[in-house]
Amino acid sequence: MNSIDSKLTTDETIVYRTQCHWAMFLGPILLIILGGLALNSQGFSAIVLMAFGLVWGIFSYVSLYGSDIVLTRKRVLINAGFPLVKAYDIPLSEIVAIDYHQPSLGSMLDFGKIIIVHNRQSRCSIRFVSSPAEFVTEVQQQIQRVTVPTEERYHESRHQP
Repeated sequence: MNSIDSKLTTDETIVYRTQCHWAMFLGPILLIILGGLALNSQGFSAIVLMAFGLVWGIFSYVSLYGSDIVLTRKRVLINAGFPLVKAYDIPLSEIVAIDYHQPSLGSMLDFGKIIIVHNRQSRCSIRFVSSPAEFVTEVQQQIQRVTVPTEERYHESRHQP
């Protein structure tokens, strides 16, 4: 059972789930390739570069398969990163703004960074999120579903004698 699934209450249902994107392996792979190409001319330095790329790749692997980003009807739960894990539990009522950023490569491969502003000043950002535009759209729609009925009830109660 995933750690986020254990945080869900019995009346809470998952609306949308995503995780980090495999593109987080691009940096480590590039270092390993560059180290391999420079092995004949650079020797030990190239081996160090390849070892660094391998360690980075292992960290990326653990981060990729340990990440989980979940939207429920009440909140956004994020658990991503390794070795420094970013864990957030943000109620939808506290989200002031949510947006995403996709670089050119991110647009082609469908990954990017999501930025959530909550409590009027706290900000969290998670990189290498798979399908960030879809996630942001789902969160905005869920926030609207939560806030619109409350506003409608308010207007209905003001118009009743």
